[in-house]
Amino acid sequence: MELDLKKPIVFFDLETTGIDIVNDRIVEISLLKVNQDGTEETRTMRINPEMPIPIQSTAVHGITDEDVINEPTFNIVAKDIAKFIEGCDLGGYNSNKFDIPLLAEEFLRVGVDIDLKKHRFVDVQVIFHKMEQRTLSAAYKFYCQKTLDDAHSAEADTKATYEILKAQLDRYNDLQNDIDEISKFSSHNKNVDFAGRIVLNDKGEEVFNFGKYKGQTVESVLEKDQGYFGWMLNSDFPLYTKKVLTAIKLRKFNS
Repeated sequence: MELDLKKPIVFFDLETTGIDIVNDRIVEISLLKVNQDGTEETRTMRINPEMPIPIQSTAVHGITDEDVINEPTFNIVAKDIAKFIEGCDLGGYNSNKFDIPLLAEEFLRVGVDIDLKKHRFVDVQVIFHKMEQRTLSAAYKFYCQKTLDDAHSAEADTKATYEILKAQLDRYNDLQNDIDEISKFSSHNKNVDFAGRIVLNDKGEEVFNFGKYKGQTVESVLEKDQGYFGWMLNSDFPLYTKKVLTAIKLRKFNS
């Protein structure tokens, strides 16, 4: 089934130096833009992470320090990537938990002003796990009856993710061919930041989702323990989490 699109959707996949969204960096990104008329545009690029690639990560994606030493840094390509995804929905596999948070960190790190929260997200892995409980290669085999060659190549994983979503729409009659509904279905929670440190409660209030103030509203904590704000800003939290926290504090200050 072809996607019923109100705007373009960009499926993307990252290969990285590791799985820490705060400290690791992108070494390869592939983006597949699907337009409303079904036409496709693909961009794949390797990126110099400006840090060594651990051998454990190279064992997964096959990219070495020598492969990226002459490639552009993220600072060079960030604006082009931001322009390519502007006005688009975003899709991926495990993207809500990893690819989108890490991409947001990279943008903030180089000062590119793009708020990924303004995009709708479709995480094909969440749909798959809610329906079948498998991995990407198994999902590709299950839904598309194909073997995923070059698994952990960003471009191969990106194309497979797009094909899986279309096959999921064919398989599940109760999965609406509408990106807004798919985005809601493929969301695990009500994260305010990408890392899930701050979430919305049943009243729509921002609450902490970790630590000694878990379940308490951010505004009430900032009012009674102002040092907590400073501690979070100076600790190893994602940049986007700090951005959200600062916005909440400024909103309370200006109210």
